[in-house]
Amino acid sequence: MNLIVLGNIVTAVILLIGAVFILIAVIGLMKFNDPMTRLHAPTKVGTMGMGMMLLASVVHSFVLGESSMHELLILAFLFVTAPISANFIAKVNLHKRTCVPPPEPQQDEIWSTFDVPDQK
Repeated sequence: MNLIVLGNIVTAVILLIGAVFILIAVIGLMKFNDPMTRLHAPTKVGTMGMGMMLLASVVHSFVLGESSMHELLILAFLFVTAPISANFIAKVNLHKRTCVPPPEPQQDEIWSTFDVPDQK
């Protein structure tokens, strides 16, 4: 078994692992009822699945003898932006009151999420 065949096997295994993570994310997105619980499936598991797909692309490019670092930049961007977008989506759901609100904090004046006047 030479290095190219071994690299292709490693790439295939990483692709399968990534596909399983993405499948779990899709099932979680369709199965959960509440927007806040539905938010966890694509941001946590989906990000991991896309990360594995990009890692498989990097491994495959190195097997072919090419150096491809674009996927690592995409991966870094994905891991930085996914939690931020999840935080914004969660804040929108909290402000719209479409989900179960969290428990009241001890000092409400320093917690910025619900520090808005009630509209009547």
